Amino acid sequence: MQAVRTLTVLGCDGSWPGPGGAGSGYLVAAGGTSILLDAGPGTFSELQRHIDPEGIDAVVVSHAHPDHWTDLESFATWAGYGPGRGRFRGAGGRPLVVYAPPGLRERSHYGDATWVEWRDLAESGVCTVGALEVRATATDHGIATRAVCVSHDGATLAYSADSGPGWSVKSFGVDVGTFLCEATYTQEEEGSMLHLSGRQAGAMAGAAGVGRLIVTHRWPTVSADEVRREAELAFGHPVEQASMGAVFSW
Repeated sequence: MQAVRTLTVLGCDGSWPGPGGAGSGYLVAAGGTSILLDAGPGTFSELQRHIDPEGIDAVVVSHAHPDHWTDLESFATWAGYGPGRGRFRGAGGRPLVVYAPPGLRERSHYGDATWVEWRDLAESGVCTVGALEVRATATDHGIATRAVCVSHDGATLAYSADSGPGWSVKSFGVDVGTFLCEATYTQEEEGSMLHLSGRQAGAMAGAAGVGRLIVTHRWPTVSADEVRREAELAFGHPVEQASMGAVFSW
């Protein structure tokens, strides 16, 4: 029987959430293990539609820009004072494990909370969370930012986090089956910020030979179809656009 591996989009708006949207956040599940990958504003609310937060084995945060992590504060409050208190803070419970690059813990209200276990998401680091292996690389984004590649039973899911064109998914050194890549805007904005356009995301994915490309982190004011079309043209294969609540297999 083929293993069930899912990627659930909890939020995919870039830089700020649009009406009814949420910042970056994804539920990654396989082999009985569940990871919250980024926790942008609005994503903890959406997470609860799909899973009891007690079922999250670890939170992995790519970087300290607010649109990628501020709902970690909501999760930590829920875990320390709300319904998760018995699981994460009570006698015999387990801590809320958070993997993050340097600098994020100091920004969090829960940086010294006894029920939150902070672990370094090191550049070129590899960690194991249940049935999943998580590999990190540094991206081209100014502050310490980690792209991650999640592996399970021979399948791979890579997430670019935020990056300019100075980084490539090739840096993982493995054949990537599914690539969730930021495509913040269209090619007219290239070079204006350390982000990728749809064209750049598609070109990178094509050069790296990834099997499947899903674009995400679009500014709410930018056309989803336009970003997807230019990514598809550069990639040379069909491209999918992330949307809230969408569930992909990987």
